[in-house]
Amino acid sequence: MDLKRSRAVKLNDGHSMPVLGLGTLAPEEPGEELLPKDASGEIVLDAVDLRETWAALEKCKDAGLTKSIGVSNFNHEQLDMILNKPGLKYKPVCNQVECHPYLNQSKLLEFCKSKDIVLVAYSVLGSQRDPNWVQEDSPHLLEDPVLKEIAKKHNRNPGQISMRFLLQRGVVVLAKSFSEKRIKENFQVFDFELTPEDMKAIEGLNRNFRYFKLSFAVHHPCYPYSEEY
Repeated sequence: MDLKRSRAVKLNDGHSMPVLGLGTLAPEEPGEELLPKDASGEIVLDAVDLRETWAALEKCKDAGLTKSIGVSNFNHEQLDMILNKPGLKYKPVCNQVECHPYLNQSKLLEFCKSKDIVLVAYSVLGSQRDPNWVQEDSPHLLEDPVLKEIAKKHNRNPGQISMRFLLQRGVVVLAKSFSEKRIKENFQVFDFELTPEDMKAIEGLNRNFRYFKLSFAVHHPCYPYSEEY
């Protein structure tokens, strides 16, 4: 990913994707729950063959309903299952996963690069610490002393350092904020560069820590985090 020449990355289907995007989350309306629950309050899960779902997405692409199709929260074995599907017509162009200095996804990133699949990162700033999703005692990424020290050196904030770290590794970044000031700051990551020493120091922060563990789906047959990557 050449950040000096372009702010977009070429996908394996010929289309392009911006290397930086804004994450959004619309408030739920009655009857439009993101995760529907049964009468006892348990989230309703279903078991499907992901290959059948992918075939349906391929039909959407053929029908002109979407330019590109990708996946989210897939581990490398699930990606391999799609890539080795009999009659595969289109490869996933991307895999959107949680990725930040505390979970740098190095093995999954290399796997995706080897398959010409773009890794797209969410929760790049840690998380909004929503108690419905994130445990209260989770570490505060943006308070990390290493990120704060590197940010001070570059006259930036820790969030910009986290984003730039991912961009320089070839990861597409999605940054979510509800603050106009922060949204503007999140786009100011193209006019500076982290040194090799900076990158090595940030890589050393990895602790394979997930803010979003999807605990409600641990026993689902397609739960993706049982594998190392």
